[in-house]
Amino acid sequence: MDLKQKINLELRNRAPEEVTELVLDNCHSVNGEIEGLNDTFKELEFLSMVNVALTSLARLPSLSKLRKLELSDNIISGGLEVLAEKCPNLTYLNLSGNKIKDLSTVEALMIMTKMKMKRRMKQVHQEDMRKRRKMKMKQVQIWREKKRRWVSHT
Repeated sequence: MDLKQKINLELRNRAPEEVTELVLDNCHSVNGEIEGLNDTFKELEFLSMVNVALTSLARLPSLSKLRKLELSDNIISGGLEVLAEKCPNLTYLNLSGNKIKDLSTVEALMIMTKMKMKRRMKQVHQEDMRKRRKMKMKQVQIWREKKRRWVSHT
């Protein structure tokens, strides 16, 4: 069974937009590339393509909600920079049993991690600023209330 057939089978009469998990293990890729998976899988959070004979991730669609990706036991040796662009929320990646020979291949993943950390730090800073503004407004309200009471007593 090839990837396209397995995807159709796994959909089980659901629209691709409704699918959050997709397991495509032990089927066959055509020419070592991803086929049948496209941008309509907008809600996909978990994708497993174990032992599919993948050599490339070049045809991986944009999966902005994908958090967990299983790619073990394939023939992938590079091209991991695609993950940083196509899967910005990826938190778990299994590449065991692939043909990765040196650390320079996974440098793209380090860049992705640094980008995530910068985004998270920016979010934390923005949340902190909102809390500070809220506290400041509360202090101003308390001060105004005290001032109003003091003026009414004199």
